[in-house]
Formats: sequence, structure tokens, C-alpha cells
Amino acid sequence: MDTLSAVDALSALAQASRLRIFRLLVKHSPAGLAAGKIADDLGVRHNTLSSHVAILTRAGLLKAERNGRSIIYRVDPKGIQSLLSYLVEDCCDGQPELCTPLGATQKNPSARKSPAESS
Repeated sequence: MDTLSAVDALSALAQASRLRIFRLLVKHSPAGLAAGKIADDLGVRHNTLSSHVAILTRAGLLKAERNGRSIIYRVDPKGIQSLLSYLVEDCCDGQPELCTPLGATQKNPSARKSPAESS
């Protein structure tokens, strides 16, 4: 990923409704959700949703697939991996394995606590 693509992806996420859409689709990955379901779940107007998902799709964070009369939106794992890799590319003075546990700490909230917080 180049700098311009990273800026586009981060800009796409830097808006509250788009971030909510993205996070909802992450929760429903890999199956995705129909556009109407996304709009209903988040209380977003359908025409507004279309604009938001178009921005996220152009940024490489979502994929769209027609299923009959519905459009199913899914997160694009390659786009997400590419963005995250770009962000931590030079992480930790050449020790990228130190960045690897980021996802694991989110699933185990107690792992984020310092020893002082645990007492």
C-alpha cells in the first residue's frame, strides 16, 4: 500500500457513520450484510448509506456483491490487512512481532490491564 491509498482508507474511516458501518460489517464478517439491513441497524437513510459504502469500497475496505435484488457488503480482508501492514511497517525498531498481539489484547480485556490495575 502506498501513502495515498493509506490516506484514502483512513479518511474513509474518519467519519462517524462510515466507522459505524465498517465496525458493524467487521462483526458480521465474513458473511456481510445487505444494504437495507445495515441502514436499518444503524438508523441511516438508504441514500446516505449508498454514499458511505461507496467511499469505503473505493478506499479498499469493503466489497459489494449483488445477491438477487440485494447488495451484500463485506469487509475486504486484503484491504484491511494492507492498511494495518502499512501502519505498522516500521514498527518497533525492526521487531514487527511486537505488534502482532494487537488483536489478541482486544479479545482479552484483562490482558490490557497493568499489574497495578489488577490489584
